Formats: sequence, C-alpha cells, structure tokens
Amino acid sequence: MIEFQNVYKRFRLGGQNKIVLDHVSTVFERGHSYGVLGVNGAGKSTMLKLIAGTMMPTSGKIRRDVKISWPLGLSLMNPLMTGRNNIPFAARAYGQDVREVLDFVEDFSELGDYLDVPIGTYSSGMSAKLGFAVSMAIQFDVYLIDEATAVGDARFIKRCEAAFSARRAFADVLMVSHQVGTIKSFCDRGAVLVDGRLMMFNDIDHAIDVYNRLNR
Repeated sequence: MIEFQNVYKRFRLGGQNKIVLDHVSTVFERGHSYGVLGVNGAGKSTMLKLIAGTMMPTSGKIRRDVKISWPLGLSLMNPLMTGRNNIPFAARAYGQDVREVLDFVEDFSELGDYLDVPIGTYSSGMSAKLGFAVSMAIQFDVYLIDEATAVGDARFIKRCEAAFSARRAFADVLMVSHQVGTIKSFCDRGAVLVDGRLMMFNDIDHAIDVYNRLNR
C-alpha cells in the first residue's frame, strides 16, 4: 500500500508558486495497477519522484509498506561512473546479490564494452537500456513508470515487453502518462492530476473519460 497523508508539494517558479499536490490524501492499494493521467506540466513525474522517495513533499507524509522501484524512464545513476560501477550501488540499495544483478544487466542490456565507459558518454537510448535492464534485474512489489517502457530497436523492445510482462505477474504498476492507450493496456484503476488535485477512480475507463472531458 502507498498512502498519501495530506501531501502538499509546491515549487517557486518565476516568483510564483507552482502547486503540484494540494493537500492530497489518498491510497494506492496493492493488487491494482494505477494509471495517472494529466496534461504536460501537471506534475505527474514529480508525483512519481515523491512516491519513490527521491523528492520530499513540502508538507504531509507518504507511507509505503511495499518495495517500490525508481521511476522507469528516469535515470538515477552517476554519469561520471561507468555503467558497470553504477550497478552494484543499485543492487546493494535493494538488498540484491551484486553478481546476479551484474550478470543479468550485462546480458539483457546488450551494451557490451560500453558498460565500462562513463554513463555521461552514453546516448539517450543506451542510458535507457541500462536503466531498464537494472530495473528488471531487481524484483519490486510496485514498478513506477514515467511514460514509455520500451527503448531501443524493435527486437530489444520485444525483449523489454516480455521481461516486463513477467514482472507484472507478481507486481503492480503505477504509471504516469498522457497517452491513453498505454495507460489502458497496463492499468485497471486510474487517477487524474489537475490543478493540484488527484481524482481517484476504481475504473480506468472512468478516469480516461474524465480526463478527456477536462481537456476538450
């Protein structure tokens, strides 16, 4: 379970307050996958970072009693270090066997010798491959997904989809996107983030309908 307790998050931008979450209290229940819809700039990615714990709320609390991934699609690795040297930090942080994670990532990412050069020299596609491979090497209860899950060429995309489908057999998904089709394919429940409010729906189609009506 992930529980928001009166969560408030604001930024100071251009001399004005940008409110992302306006004292939100809600629960994301285990056994369900949630799709969070919102226009660009609504604060969807910020909300995922708050859930992951990589960003703190201005006030309020977020309770977690599940093992949560970092947001897939966002890189949390040190760009000055090599891919291979980054991997053990992630493995140890989540209590995983370093050797097993290294072996999985080396095989799955298909980066070859590039694992031994600094991540800062990677293309965006290479960085995405590495991040996705590390996330698939570690078993989480809830996977946080920021927009797209597929990276690389068509063959690698198929490998990603197969790996992610296997993880979804025992894990939930919390996905943010403005792509309705992607949300519907992964999620059974939904939420709409608008003007700092998070409207929750037990049916993903209801959430999509509200989102579409708000954005006509």
